[in-house]
Amino acid sequence: MVNSRVETTAVAVTGGSGGAVRSCAGCGGRISDRFLLFSMDRYWHTRCLKCSCCQAQLGEIGSTCFSKGGMILCRNDYIRLFGHSGACSACGQSIPASEMVMRAQGNVYHLKCFTCATCRNRLVPGDRFHYVNGTIFCEHDRPGGALLSSHLTPLQSNTLLPDQKVC
Repeated sequence: MVNSRVETTAVAVTGGSGGAVRSCAGCGGRISDRFLLFSMDRYWHTRCLKCSCCQAQLGEIGSTCFSKGGMILCRNDYIRLFGHSGACSACGQSIPASEMVMRAQGNVYHLKCFTCATCRNRLVPGDRFHYVNGTIFCEHDRPGGALLSSHLTPLQSNTLLPDQKVC
């Protein structure tokens, strides 16, 4: 699943014995509330459809949620974890939820794609780099001369595991 945006619909439940009994996909309990949510082809209590990271009740903050790697996410956490498109900023290919990524200036990269534009050496956590107009340069290859240590950005990484909540 690269970029799974899911519409969430509020459904009014009518009383009476003729209505189907619905079970909540979140807690498994019977839904007897007046309103319930329908998202990802399942029904939810309004209190149970929450962001896996920030625990925001998704029905209260909008009509969309995102799903990737077994997580249900609000828009902000999806973008924070996977970037705007769920794709590598260098190669444009999708990034699986189980893959470790590198981040720079709000962009997300495959490990193999996070390389210096000049020497093509792969940058690893702990390396210093410079980000110039969307291009990554290692400590030694920055255009325009030597790099002052105060301008260096330490590299960060995040590991995304399929069964692990990453927040």
